[in-house]
Amino acid sequence: MNMRGKIIFYEERNFQGRHYECMSDCSDMSSYMSRCHSCRVESGCFMVYDRPNYMGNQYFMKRGEYADYMSMMGMRDSIRSCRMIPMHRGQFRMKIYERENFGGQSYELMDDCDSIMDRYRMNDCQSCHVMDGHWLMYEQPNYRGRMMYMRPGEYRSFRDMGMSGMRWMSMRRIMDSCY
Repeated sequence: MNMRGKIIFYEERNFQGRHYECMSDCSDMSSYMSRCHSCRVESGCFMVYDRPNYMGNQYFMKRGEYADYMSMMGMRDSIRSCRMIPMHRGQFRMKIYERENFGGQSYELMDDCDSIMDRYRMNDCQSCHVMDGHWLMYEQPNYRGRMMYMRPGEYRSFRDMGMSGMRWMSMRRIMDSCY
């Protein structure tokens, strides 16, 4: 079992043109390639971002081939940074809060939640504390819409993270199936 991840970005569709191999986090890919239209994830899982320094829209990439993933995901050709998601073994725990700074209603999750409204009657999530594991948060129920990668830590305000106006409605654990 490969404990490291590897992703290869290609400037053209169908794995053509200049390419850049990445086996760890890369905060700014613009010096390696001018655009990206396809990629191949050989091992591991990655989040790719359309702005440098892990900012902007985020997309989850697991092992597989993406011959024209840019149009498939509705992205422009502007992958500018990527982050490898480390393998996690053990339990998953995250506490979500209705308001910023851990205010309002709160609930602890240990498994996937396809709708915080249906499960908890909670209509918004503005902060969270990830105690164990790595998670994806989605703006719509049933794991749809824009997403945000959450690793262990405290997140007091999603607005301060550049996610102003976003509502997070479902959460999913990133399991070892990537590796």
